[in-house]
Amino acid sequence: MAVTDLNKFLATFFSAKRCTIVENKDGVLTVQLTEEMDRALMNRPFYWHYIKKMGNQGDPMQLTLVTNPNKKEVKGEWIHFGSPRLQQIMNYLNQNEKYTKLFQSMNVESNTPLYPWLITNIKVSYKGKHKKDELISIGLHLVNGSMKVEMMKELSSVPLQQLIPDYCYTISPMIKLDSGFKRIERVIDDYIERQTHDWAEESIHLLKKEMTLLQHFYSNDDEENSEQQMEKELKEIKNRYNPTITYQVINGGLFYLSPAL
Repeated sequence: MAVTDLNKFLATFFSAKRCTIVENKDGVLTVQLTEEMDRALMNRPFYWHYIKKMGNQGDPMQLTLVTNPNKKEVKGEWIHFGSPRLQQIMNYLNQNEKYTKLFQSMNVESNTPLYPWLITNIKVSYKGKHKKDELISIGLHLVNGSMKVEMMKELSSVPLQQLIPDYCYTISPMIKLDSGFKRIERVIDDYIERQTHDWAEESIHLLKKEMTLLQHFYSNDDEENSEQQMEKELKEIKNRYNPTITYQVINGGLFYLSPAL
């Protein structure tokens, strides 16, 4: 259910931002950035300030991202779930494009219906002895209630636009957005419950071990402030090792798509 094809996610993201895909082969993605994405990702504020002050167009950089662990020797950035570059992209989406409304681009000459889909990209975070994030993309058909996972992959070959195409009309949703989000939340909850959580058991075991060691250390300490210090350190240990699972919507929106999807 999780979005395991990070390469596909990145290619879809950069294509949507009108960046040119220079090469995409075997887990190595090279893109020619636009000025907008260069400014957002490449940390060159002084360059762009100088270029604009001189009245020039500027030269956006190319970016090569490697998602295939067998291709780490390729010149580029190794990117994976939890890596700073991926987090930067997620932050950009969260700040600039959390919600959107798009229509499937179609060239038709007769009246054609477009059906509403609620599509969300969700980050699930596992925190305990170790930390792990995964991306889950879900689409909910707001008329018949059907769901699709890995929806980003489904949309990778679908052209989208901000205005409804000529001769197309939209079908009104039968499922309200609030109800749709609750359905998606239930799917995420069910997905998490069906997993094995050995990692959580390991975290709890380590938590108990660290707490026992700490209490043993302070048991022979007669200093006046030792109890307060012990409680403080116990709290820190619990925050560090107590297993938790959280998830948040990175972005999403209302997509009007053809019945063929």
